[in-house]
Amino acid sequence: MLNSIRVIERTYLHAQRYRQILAVLFKYGFDDLVERLNLESYVEKGLKLIARGDQSEAIQKATSAERTRMAIEELGPTFIKLGQILSTHPDILSEEIVVEFEKLQDHVPAFSFDEVRKIVEEDLGESIESVYDDFQETPIAAASIGQVHRAKLKDGKEVVVKVQRPGIKRIVETDLDILFHLAELAERHMEGMEAHNPSKVIEDFSQTIHNELDFTTEAANMEAFLGEFRHEEGVYVPTVYHDLTSPRVLTMEFVRGIKPSNIEELRKADFDPNQIAHRGYKYMIQQILVFGFFHADPHPANHLVMSDGTICYLDFGMMGHLSRREREEFADLVTAIAKRDEVLAAKSFVRLSNWDTEPDREKLEKALEHFMNQHFHKSLKKMELGRLLRELVEILGDFRMRLPQDLLLVVKALSTVEGLGRMLNPEFDPIAEAEPMLRRLQRARKHPLRVAQDTMDATGEMLHFLRELPGQMRTFFSAIRRGRLDIKFEPTGLEPLLTMLDKVSSRLSLAILVGSLVIGSSVIVLSGVPPTWHDIPLIGIVGFVVTGFLSLWLIVSIIRQSKP
Repeated sequence: MLNSIRVIERTYLHAQRYRQILAVLFKYGFDDLVERLNLESYVEKGLKLIARGDQSEAIQKATSAERTRMAIEELGPTFIKLGQILSTHPDILSEEIVVEFEKLQDHVPAFSFDEVRKIVEEDLGESIESVYDDFQETPIAAASIGQVHRAKLKDGKEVVVKVQRPGIKRIVETDLDILFHLAELAERHMEGMEAHNPSKVIEDFSQTIHNELDFTTEAANMEAFLGEFRHEEGVYVPTVYHDLTSPRVLTMEFVRGIKPSNIEELRKADFDPNQIAHRGYKYMIQQILVFGFFHADPHPANHLVMSDGTICYLDFGMMGHLSRREREEFADLVTAIAKRDEVLAAKSFVRLSNWDTEPDREKLEKALEHFMNQHFHKSLKKMELGRLLRELVEILGDFRMRLPQDLLLVVKALSTVEGLGRMLNPEFDPIAEAEPMLRRLQRARKHPLRVAQDTMDATGEMLHFLRELPGQMRTFFSAIRRGRLDIKFEPTGLEPLLTMLDKVSSRLSLAILVGSLVIGSSVIVLSGVPPTWHDIPLIGIVGFVVTGFLSLWLIVSIIRQSKP
């Protein structure tokens, strides 16, 4: 709570940035979002009219999803990165917006070479001329986080130098403060948004973008990735020059090659596009299911096919991690899809998911089975694994369930590589490509050494538990003796039962009251207590009338409740 208050306090200090964000929202026609988030207090007089006046014809003709993407691109690097992360969340966003967010690109001008020189020399502690034999002033690529320059070392080796954009860290920190505030407002004011936990989404995103802002983390990712594929001759990772690398500068080997999406160039170089598709998908499945450490942004621009056919991976800023349990559960899910076993697929997907309130398992499994039955009539070749997984994630969203962020990255990565595979070969079959790795994983899980290791691990945990148990029990009973043991019992899921019991007890009380009135009124009538009307005591008459009304109300209430 204290952290949230501090975030809000810092957010108020960023009034100028807030004003820019609101101006962009108005410009692209999102007045309703400003109102729903209760941001009217941030709006200056006339800001809405001025921003609306900036609307071009292209904005007016664009769809809501297109305007959302355009607004995010205008808001800059932090929001672009967030949009790319949100494209993995079909459980939160509509398919139309997810598709638009997948198009998000960094359209930013390059920064000056004077600034490049300043950053490189500050971080490396030497002049550019003393470190590099040649350093090209014009960048070969510019993005929101940094830009890339060709260079040559003193020993003649060709390298590329990635330099972080000046001031980007301060911009990101400001935007993150605002995004945390907006997430809290969304949870508070937008119905149903709390179930999607936007604050957790921003928290995960914050960790991701901070990793990207530290180029030493990317260098470590490259080394770890190379270690995984050390026995695979068909994979290449550029060499990192660690003595010329810092949080804001990354120096690595320059690699020549062809982008795998350039089919014409591949054929000119006598490469078989189908073979490239097969190997690329195989390596992706291997990263996910075997290593549990995978390239989370495997679009074509981040791959090169080298002259000998080796696939070179680039840009290791965004990586995903899966535990052994997650890998095995995911393998079970893909295996169930391959076998067309909708029941096993539903159970695997449920086990992979998280939730705040446990969903109705029966309804969820029926929904998943219905979905599987709709898709499993297709041939495996026509089945798009990535799209199938994304639509399954949407169903989880309907039940207020969610996959961990790294599993969402798996879905996106598989979709991207599968799309490239179908581009290279229209007959590309992702299920058939995945089956050999799935069989290998299943065999490994049943191997005697693996079973023995799992048994030893379980035994070790049990022994540790038994060693700790006496001490825990002593603490427990000591707390009881001192009267310091507080047990808090909060039953959940009993609301319908409690409501029903409340109604039953109310009706029972009313029935007792009605019976008492009948008996009391009868005694008064028989006793002839004055005043009377036609020799009948008036108090007795009133008692019978009240009893009649109460009895009628009780009967009507019971009849209404009994209707289906």
